[in-house]
Amino acid sequence: MSRIAVSAAGIVCSLGEDLGAVASALAAGASGIAPLAGELSEGLRDPHAAEARDYDPARTLGDRNLRPLDRTARLAASAASLALAAAGPEALAGGEVGLALGTLFGSLRTIAEFDRRALQMGANYASPLDFANSVINAAAGQAAIWHGLRGVNATVGGGPVAGLLAFGYATDQLRDRANAGGPVAMLAGGAEEICREALLGFERLGVTAGSDGRAPQPLPLGARRNGFRLGEGAALALLEPFERAAARGVRPLGEVLGHGEAFDPSRGADPAASAAALARAIRQALADAALDPAAIDLLALGASGSPARDRAEVEGLALVFGRERLAALPALAIAGPLGECLGAGGALSTLLALECLRTGRLPGLAGFAELDRSLPLPSLAAATRPLSGRVALATAVALDGPVAALLVATPETA
Repeated sequence: MSRIAVSAAGIVCSLGEDLGAVASALAAGASGIAPLAGELSEGLRDPHAAEARDYDPARTLGDRNLRPLDRTARLAASAASLALAAAGPEALAGGEVGLALGTLFGSLRTIAEFDRRALQMGANYASPLDFANSVINAAAGQAAIWHGLRGVNATVGGGPVAGLLAFGYATDQLRDRANAGGPVAMLAGGAEEICREALLGFERLGVTAGSDGRAPQPLPLGARRNGFRLGEGAALALLEPFERAAARGVRPLGEVLGHGEAFDPSRGADPAASAAALARAIRQALADAALDPAAIDLLALGASGSPARDRAEVEGLALVFGRERLAALPALAIAGPLGECLGAGGALSTLLALECLRTGRLPGLAGFAELDRSLPLPSLAAATRPLSGRVALATAVALDGPVAALLVATPETA
């Protein structure tokens, strides 16, 4: 079975567009959460989110012919551009390169605008440009067209688990290439935009911070947590067989060791069922990687402040590691400062975990003193601290049943 390298990465988020710089900002205690302005803030109980306010697609894509790409497509295409640039000039050579993009909504804002104009003004006034982006796989398609990616093009749904699922899908595509033919490399990750429709929809569902009428408490794993704050961005990694990376003289950022997925039949209504499903996914990932739980050096949590999902995630980890071992495992939780980035969240968390292992520096968790001590918590701290080890486990629990686990490692394990 081919070993799959994480050769390069490209990210866009509320704290910037460079993996190392974002990791350093997190280590310095920075947060992308800020008040929303204009239409985005109207009618919200808690008008705060981690918007990529300084993002300018022209920096990565140039300023010509951007009009056909909506915000989600621009985020995805920008992350792809950054990853391909970091991978070197031969990244697209020698065969088909594919793309697996995780998302929850795709181009939700475009879909809503297309429908709104057609209903309010008549079908003749609906924009043909909007129509092209009114399907969930539009962003992946637009990014592939922009960069000339001729390989398999897949959009993976599932919300907060989608980025991890995309990594798993891409890994399987590359592992199967020897038997069935297929892509020589895959861009994998996720993208999600912040838009008014998502902000209002989640608030009406009662899952965002403060949507229950209480003061907002979005702290991941917090004792008084009452929902998440949304974030946006994109994160894509170039995955390829180790031998292809070596032939190009590339030293990879890391390696995908294994992945696992499961489903909670209660669809999130029973945290115990969600925890059991996550435990199944983690054990599947460990079996895929032929690793024992003792090999894990870092946890990359999806925890974002959702009462039931946060509990399900750590309870699921406790089922695999045991409470004593879990309490000693260092953990990274990026959804506090970067928001719940949905389809992009798992990919961002995975790439930042690799960067933390590379630099030996683990960002602290804001609000550490207010953690929910009734949970089987991993090792968390208020301040940035040294980190050693090579293997990271990224986990995520979706809003409606899917769960996922992904194992990655820095090159020293090669």
